[in-house]
Amino acid sequence: MSSISKSDIDKNFGKILRDFRIENKLTQEQLSEKLGISLKYISRIENGNSGVKTQTLINYMNILGITPNIIYAPFITNEKATKNIEICEKLSSLSDEKKDFINSMIDLVKNLN
Repeated sequence: MSSISKSDIDKNFGKILRDFRIENKLTQEQLSEKLGISLKYISRIENGNSGVKTQTLINYMNILGITPNIIYAPFITNEKATKNIEICEKLSSLSDEKKDFINSMIDLVKNLN
C-alpha cells in the first residue's frame, strides 16, 4: 500500500469541507462564527494549506452534516471497508422513509439468527 501524504489529506479534506459549506449556503464568515475559529483558518483549511484539528473536523461534520465515510473514503483501500463504504453511500442517497425501511429490514435479518 502506498503512503498517503499529509498534503493529499489536507487538500481532500479542504475540498470536501468547502463543497459542503457551499451546499449548506454558508459563507466562510458564517461558518467561522458557528465553529468559533478564525476566517483565516477556514480559508487555509479549504485551500488545503492547513490541516484541521480533530475537534474542528468533528464540529465541521456536525454543522454541515458530513459523515465520516465522506471524509475518509478516498483514502481507504481495505476491501471489506470499501464495501461497507459503498453500501453506506447507496443508503445515504435514499429518502428518510426508505432508510427507515432498510433499517427495519436489517434488524429483521439480524434477528433471524
